[in-house]
Amino acid sequence: MPTPKQGYFLADGTRVPGVTTILGRFKDAGPLMHWAWEEGRAGRDYRETRQAAADAGTIAHAMVEAEIHGRPFVMPDVPDDVESKARHAYATYREWAAQTKLEPLATEVQLVSEQHRYGGTLDVILVGGRRLLGDWKTSNAVYGEYLLQLAAYGGLWNEHHPQEPIEGFQLVRFSKQHPDFEARFFAELDDAWEMFLSLRRAYELDKKIKERIGKR
Repeated sequence: MPTPKQGYFLADGTRVPGVTTILGRFKDAGPLMHWAWEEGRAGRDYRETRQAAADAGTIAHAMVEAEIHGRPFVMPDVPDDVESKARHAYATYREWAAQTKLEPLATEVQLVSEQHRYGGTLDVILVGGRRLLGDWKTSNAVYGEYLLQLAAYGGLWNEHHPQEPIEGFQLVRFSKQHPDFEARFFAELDDAWEMFLSLRRAYELDKKIKERIGKR
């Protein structure tokens, strides 16, 4: 989900970090660096490999987001097999969405927490008549970071809409290389919420420590 170009601000004008910025500060880059090194050792450009691997899932993901947000979608110029995989994944997703009666309730909602001092842009959907926080990902696995992100967005919504709280979390993941998708429902993410709040505090402490040593 996009971050507004101007950033997120409290009511008094203080700028605060977004959810992805906070999580990105503590993201483990080790596996990614090792993979890039292996690609280079094999004589491949890791940037081209990553793009090629992500094409089918990224396209299906973009098709779904265009539908959810009511925007037109134009198929990019890609090989026929990549387009076929993307369309198959999208069609399978549409079947699931129809079966679960998925309906966008509020999309690309930009909110800021005055209590915890962070911002985010989120989507709220109805699935089977329940108000869920939804997110769509393109990856070859589900990572813990995804749950932290969902929990943080849920915290934003609940702070602003205490009378209409989130009733669960819906994660939809598209495979990068295959015409596959999976939908996973989480009834609650209390542990992920507690961990996100810990990272929010750590983010502020990390910033202060970097200021002391003259590093940004």
